[in-house]
Amino acid sequence: MEKRYLIDTSAVIKYLNATLPPPGLILMDGIIDDESIISLITEIELRVWEPTDAADKDIYEAFIKGSVVLDLNRDIIDQTIVIRKKYRLKLPDAFIAATAIVNNLTLIADNDRDFGKVDILKYVNPNH
Repeated sequence: MEKRYLIDTSAVIKYLNATLPPPGLILMDGIIDDESIISLITEIELRVWEPTDAADKDIYEAFIKGSVVLDLNRDIIDQTIVIRKKYRLKLPDAFIAATAIVNNLTLIADNDRDFGKVDILKYVNPNH
């Protein structure tokens, strides 16, 4: 079975703004060409983000529309609680990690400090 990914908000923004290093952009191109999956939290964060260039807002909206958005369910809620208690992640990060774990996805993000300590999470940083 092919590896599938959940893309975190910061990775989406850096990809769309082309601020990832070249290997990260290539990685993200391959992932997004195959299937773009984001969490409900990422959709919310992208929709409330106020980019300095107003045209970026349309790009973010198009990205959301072209993505599969994973909603909240009981399994994700339960896993979020476990992650919050065990690893002390902020609620949005715990929710995103739980979404990846419950759906057996590898998380693409650049938050090693928080996501790197969740030992049951498959995690890739596109900056490395």
